[in-house]
Amino acid sequence: MIKARIIVTLKTGVLDPQGKAIESALSNLGIEGVGQVRQGKVFDVTLEGDDAASAKTRLDAMCEQLLANTVIENYAVEIDHG
Repeated sequence: MIKARIIVTLKTGVLDPQGKAIESALSNLGIEGVGQVRQGKVFDVTLEGDDAASAKTRLDAMCEQLLANTVIENYAVEIDHG
């Protein structure tokens, strides 16, 4: 089994209204010193098999086809080799 984490974030320059709302909420809670908040998504995935290269190819396909909107989002795949 291969475990992986996929992190999806908005590309630089894409407006992030949810991040702005979080910034405002933190300020309203009295939490100071927060410069900027950008929201994203995290997916933890377990794949059958032991071939990391094949897993990376499948994970990239998942991102390109479903998990990330590559027009406005970047993604990173982290494979747990431990």
